[in-house]
Amino acid sequence: MTATEPRRHWWPRSVRARTALAAASTAAVILLGIGWWVHHDVYRQSTQIAEEQAQKHLLALVDQLNEGVVPGRRSAVPYEVVATGRRTAVASGGGMEDLDPGTRHVLPVPSVLSAPPDADGEWSYTTRPLRIPAHRDDNPGNPFDPAGGTYPVLYADVWAGALSSEKAAAMGVTADATLRVYVVVLPNTANAIATTTDHLLLRAGLVSLVLIAAATYFTVHHALRPVEAIRVLTASVTAHDPRERVTVPATGHEITALATTLNTTLQRLDDAAARQRRFVADAAHELRSPLTTLLASLEVALAYPERTDWPAAATTAARQTRRLQALAEDLLLLARLDTRAPAVDAETVDLTALASRLTEQYLLTAQPLTLTCDSTAPAHAHGNPGEYERLLRNLIDNAARHAAHRIEITVRNQDAWIVLTVHDDGPGVPAEDAERIFERFVRLDDARSRDHGGTGLGLAIARDLAHRHRGTLTLTPRTLGACFQLRFPRAPAPADT
Repeated sequence: MTATEPRRHWWPRSVRARTALAAASTAAVILLGIGWWVHHDVYRQSTQIAEEQAQKHLLALVDQLNEGVVPGRRSAVPYEVVATGRRTAVASGGGMEDLDPGTRHVLPVPSVLSAPPDADGEWSYTTRPLRIPAHRDDNPGNPFDPAGGTYPVLYADVWAGALSSEKAAAMGVTADATLRVYVVVLPNTANAIATTTDHLLLRAGLVSLVLIAAATYFTVHHALRPVEAIRVLTASVTAHDPRERVTVPATGHEITALATTLNTTLQRLDDAAARQRRFVADAAHELRSPLTTLLASLEVALAYPERTDWPAAATTAARQTRRLQALAEDLLLLARLDTRAPAVDAETVDLTALASRLTEQYLLTAQPLTLTCDSTAPAHAHGNPGEYERLLRNLIDNAARHAAHRIEITVRNQDAWIVLTVHDDGPGVPAEDAERIFERFVRLDDARSRDHGGTGLGLAIARDLAHRHRGTLTLTPRTLGACFQLRFPRAPAPADT
């Protein structure tokens, strides 16, 4: 059962649309940050240019006053020249003359100087914010009218005492007066440039977002075409025809890895289905043999009841029923092991004690076999005692069917592992069949009677039980007989109580 993510109604379903929306949103955030930075940088640079122009204009006005020339009203920059002892401005322009024309000056007069301000030979000026008073005829529709606002103002002082009497008289000031030249830095130009830049950036940003979203949409659409092909081919895989495989692109990107992984998964599923079919066929074959024998024995007995040896018939029926019971138990155990469920009721098991007990209790066949256990110390492992016993019994049963005279069990502690071996002196296993014998329903001796040869599930169950307890079961090479080796992680000895 697969869990599905709850769908958001406002979120597009298509991966293409989602990716395009995400790319456009990311680009919008980036462009917004860039626009904010550009706006402030353009405004700062425009303001700096305006201050530099005002500085040049201030210098030109100071030069004109030093020459005894009264500046004219025509000016691109608002300015005003005031002097001590004079109520009206000496000169004004750039809109300053319209604030209070002919009545008084707008900006404050300086204090009286007793020496030239540039006595050290260097020209200097001062910058400070000043508020321009509003006048009665204020026109709020004129963006370049400075009235009523606070602006940066550059000013410099000129001492009339350094001028000739004719120049001072020409400007209408006394010989000891101090003149101050004010130049107002208006932000109108900087604001206009910044506003124009904002509009351009806004239009360019909107066009860029549309182009980015469209490019992302069609790029993702093109990139997902192999995925759509993979989906179509995967949909064609059915239980009746599981051999269909996805075409692996030769580009080497992530889609190639996806196609390769999907083909590997399909192959694993195909192999698993084939194993399951083979397992079902083998199980049916194994069940049919005792059922056929049982049914034939009963039908013959029922057909000729007066000539039937009923004790022998009952013995045959009981033997075949026990085979069926053993086979059913093995199949149920394999089904439980195939679920890969973790081991329950984990305990600390002494494998040395378990092997010794099985050696003493195991009932050997009529042939003369010797079963011994060789161990040096307790060997503790975590797991289920019943499953450990089933594992060892399966290995001993397998050895008893093939041994000639002797079966030997050894248990050793090797570093962090427990190594347990079951060795018989039978004919052994060919090297090419060392792994095949662990498959289900595999018998190497096809001529052996199935009544004594087992079901072919013992070694498969033993290996699955070993893996269930984080161990391994392998067939180790021997010059005589077969030797099965078990390796389990060691567990600390339980504390004495």
